[in-house]
Amino acid sequence: MRLIPNSRRGALWRFAAAAVIVIGATAATTALAGLLQVKQIVSDLDLTPSLKHVAVVLPPAGAPQTILVIGSDHRAGTPYTSANTDTMMLIRLNAASSTINLLSVPRDLEVQLPIGGGQTGAFKLNAAYSFGGVRLLINTLKQQVFPGISINHVLDVNFSAFVGLVNAIGCVYTDVDHRYYNNTELTDYSSINVLPGYQKLCGNQALQFVRFRHTDSDIVRNARQQDFIRWAKDQYGVGQLLGNRDQLLKIFGANVQTDHSLHTSDGLINLFSLVLNSDGHEIKQVPFPAQFSVCNSGAPAGTPQTPCYVTADPNAERRAFTSFMAPTVPRASSSGSGHPHKPATLSDAGLIADVADGHGQAVALGHVAFPVYFPKLIDNSGADSGYCSSVTGNCDDPTEPATKYAGDYPRAYHIHGQHGGVWSSYVMTLVINSALGEYYTVQGTTWKDPPILLHGITGTRTVNGKVLDLYQNGAHISLVAWHTPTAVYWISNTLTDNLSNSQMIGIAASLTPAG
Repeated sequence: MRLIPNSRRGALWRFAAAAVIVIGATAATTALAGLLQVKQIVSDLDLTPSLKHVAVVLPPAGAPQTILVIGSDHRAGTPYTSANTDTMMLIRLNAASSTINLLSVPRDLEVQLPIGGGQTGAFKLNAAYSFGGVRLLINTLKQQVFPGISINHVLDVNFSAFVGLVNAIGCVYTDVDHRYYNNTELTDYSSINVLPGYQKLCGNQALQFVRFRHTDSDIVRNARQQDFIRWAKDQYGVGQLLGNRDQLLKIFGANVQTDHSLHTSDGLINLFSLVLNSDGHEIKQVPFPAQFSVCNSGAPAGTPQTPCYVTADPNAERRAFTSFMAPTVPRASSSGSGHPHKPATLSDAGLIADVADGHGQAVALGHVAFPVYFPKLIDNSGADSGYCSSVTGNCDDPTEPATKYAGDYPRAYHIHGQHGGVWSSYVMTLVINSALGEYYTVQGTTWKDPPILLHGITGTRTVNGKVLDLYQNGAHISLVAWHTPTAVYWISNTLTDNLSNSQMIGIAASLTPAG
């Protein structure tokens, strides 16, 4: 399978995080300030015209709602023929659920669109937006992707909204899985320079991170976008956002088009009340069952180009949609043998011992001001599984100078905390399949309570004398953390959760001191 590089012309925005953040802020505003504040919100939203001709279904008060978030470069009032989108994400809010469910639909999904004369042709889903705007995009989703879906609200978010909102909330602490680098002066790709490890990303750099695609796939980028939303929501609850509500709402109103009902007091109260009841809920990411088709975009000049479509089995699409719509039954966090989500046995399937390379990573870090641990066991299932190393350059982008990756794999650094603290840290990046963007990390830091560890613990597991905290994303363990008196260490799964739950626990349980 070949993955398509994303050129500057085709590289578009990923902004769904902004919508979730602002909805939370305005929900709190509504609850605390009353109807007069709601009218002010309507006034702020009226800074851009509503999507008057988009068919949405208004639910009864308190009923579950499905929101379509579109990330685009479209300016309100201009033709859609000059606009692009590659973010199409569904958000399911249900007061009876313990989670807010997210499902991203790939922009490269193959669909049939009208070409005139009653005929249709094969196009990528994002073309529906350029051909017929939000209206055609919704109709295509309803008829060809998720038959019978009812869209209750639409948010069309542009570039300025994402950058402005991320900056307005004080940026977002982000668990970066590998080195993201590109110099736009040397290639036809957008510039980016983000190092691996846990760090705070602000406006433009956050935008570069969530829109990156040229060395992985649309599915990985969807997962990265959803993780960013989850991290933002966990860090900034509605109470923290309340103080910035006026600034956030003005940014939102000036850069986001919504359906007409959100320009009314009744529509806002209906939605915001539901969001307020969902504020404490975790984010559940529902993966789209994508299948990648073979293409020849990298073929020599003159060779006819075959589009790189994403396809999906209709039955698998139906199952994903059912999972997205279903409320998550609240579960009690527990430990011991009765935890319903822990493996019955700890299997080392797909793992291999690699102590020598682990020691090599520790040595390459140099002096770190706290004990360095590395896992004895690592994944052995991928095309190029192993530790990323700046010495061997096995995780470099071959189109970029190797010097740009010096000191990245592994990386010793400092995290700048929320309240002025500076914390000694290190990160080891491991790769499963670099062509598919499958990386996982080992993180150690003296910051013992970073935002990423404050929410979402679903259970614990004691293995090899280590009490491991488990963090799940749906059915998958996305992170396993282990605390010591001086530091905290965690294993982060790949963006698409390729490592099994048993593998995640096994890798974390095998953490061993380097000295």
